[in-house]
Amino acid sequence: MEKFINIHLEKLSEGYYLATSDSLQGLVAQGRTVAETLEIAKDVAKKLIEAQEDKVGAYA
Repeated sequence: MEKFINIHLEKLSEGYYLATSDSLQGLVAQGRTVAETLEIAKDVAKKLIEAQEDKVGAYA
């Protein structure tokens, strides 16, 4: 199943990019390029969503 989340991307003064999301608590990713940062953010989002689903499943 695909999920869509809003990502906030900003360029840091050190030249790196930072991705965060108000839609998915805990999502923070940093990379050297926009593409790298978004790829890292995608991986982090997958892990966060899986962890949330595992937690909910443990209580079911």
